[in-house]
Amino acid sequence: MSRTLTGGRDVHVVPFPQDTPPVAVDVLVVGAGPVGLSAAVELRGRGLNVAVVDKATEATLVRAGAMGHTPRVVEHFRRWGLLQRIRDEWTFPPEWNRGIRLITSLAGHDLGPDPVYSRTAQRKPSVEEALRRPQSALQKVFLDRLRELDVPVSGGWELRALQETEDGVLASVVRDGEERVVEARFIIGADGNRSTVRTLAGIERDGERATEKRYRLIVRTGDIADKVGPAPSGVNIVFNEKSSGFLAAVSHHDWRVYAGPFPLDHEPTESELIETAQASFGFDLDLELVSATVYYDASRIAQTFRRGRILLAGDAAHVRTPGGNLGEGFGDVVNLGWKLAAVLQNQASDGLLDSYDEERRRHNWRIADHALERSRRSRATLAELRAEGIPADDDVSEWAGERREKIRARLAAESVVAPGVTFDERYDQSRSIWYEAEPDEPEWDPAVYQDDPRPGHRAPNGLVDTYGSTLYDRIGAGFALVSLGDNRSLETSFSEAAERRGLGFTVIHLKDVPAGQLYQDAPYFLIRPDQHVAWRGEELPPGGAEAVFERVL
Repeated sequence: MSRTLTGGRDVHVVPFPQDTPPVAVDVLVVGAGPVGLSAAVELRGRGLNVAVVDKATEATLVRAGAMGHTPRVVEHFRRWGLLQRIRDEWTFPPEWNRGIRLITSLAGHDLGPDPVYSRTAQRKPSVEEALRRPQSALQKVFLDRLRELDVPVSGGWELRALQETEDGVLASVVRDGEERVVEARFIIGADGNRSTVRTLAGIERDGERATEKRYRLIVRTGDIADKVGPAPSGVNIVFNEKSSGFLAAVSHHDWRVYAGPFPLDHEPTESELIETAQASFGFDLDLELVSATVYYDASRIAQTFRRGRILLAGDAAHVRTPGGNLGEGFGDVVNLGWKLAAVLQNQASDGLLDSYDEERRRHNWRIADHALERSRRSRATLAELRAEGIPADDDVSEWAGERREKIRARLAAESVVAPGVTFDERYDQSRSIWYEAEPDEPEWDPAVYQDDPRPGHRAPNGLVDTYGSTLYDRIGAGFALVSLGDNRSLETSFSEAAERRGLGFTVIHLKDVPAGQLYQDAPYFLIRPDQHVAWRGEELPPGGAEAVFERVL
């Protein structure tokens, strides 16, 4: 890692450790991407013996996928205790972050309001802010943490075979002709879109295949400060005649830009791709094409996220039109982690793992359907705008000014703010939730989110003191009973039931605390370790707290 003159950090190459895979382990994670490494962090934090293998030997900045992380994902970073470390791994100066700007080109015209100063004053669903860091930076932080936790990570070891036994899975991994067999109680396949784990498990995928393809490019510039200033906007969406989509800084001299769409059988030349990239910048410059990765507007979701002792997470389980898939992978990890620990530590039945599939697969279909529809709508809008004419940046005529105003109005009218996608992570068909007798669920809407403490929903988060501590900080990694009532015996019943099962558990009194205003319609709420409401009520049901835990576990 080298420091640049601007003080930025270039995590160009992150080498994977070369540890020898262990003979036996509770959970073997296949895949050392951000999802696989975070799964190891999550599971080790819950006291399990875990190991990671990956056929690759390193991660690189230029091949990094997602860079933007929603407040919901940042909540996970905070719970893992890694948020500040991740913040510290910026690869371009943070002052370049000005929100997402709509522009004709980097040196051209704004097509939307200033994103930094257009925020509303209403309460936000999270105390966290979105964050931009490349995948390679996340991998570096996760690897550093796993080293501290003595978790073996084995780069260069390729999975070749899986054999399920009565009480585990035998995984055959190979490096340079050497074969080792790892005996694991469970396998997590976090090995990407072309998952070997999924293939060996015989799990098919459903969804729509792409009819065209696009390219995600990394291009390298020289010093362009004379054209765009020393602190250009680092995250932009471009609309012009030749280029469209994100133009986003990866480092102080590397930028991500998009090209296409192209027919599936078309192989664009390097000059063709460079021409598109240059149009995004809006001025003549020498560009080096560092990386070109094909992607598709498609939804491909595994038919099940669990088959016996094999579980899928991240891209191995679901891929879709770009935008948020990594964040959903972190959601998989947080949902699955506490359940695997509960089963392996004899606190829950094996059937609890079926709820992972029930909850995450249904949720991911909602997100995938929305993403594909939004992508198609955006392409149709761009085609109409181009047909009607998008003025060149140097056109300062009256027509050009009027036309840009019309484009601004059109984009503003069709702008899709999707807080429901980020925060409405509801699990409404799960064996692990104590649902109410007559649920009155509003329909899931990608454009709408309201704090909602119903069973199955993400527990609303808020401050619990005047010094910045949040409800999620108080919940930690265990179960919690949020109390706004005065029935101490009910609290004691839950505490004793949790203790009998060996569960981490805390009671949080919010009656006169700001976060308590987010919890209505009941005085008591049982929150799962993944920050979802499992039960709410005024009094214990028949069977008491034990019956509630029996359902949830």
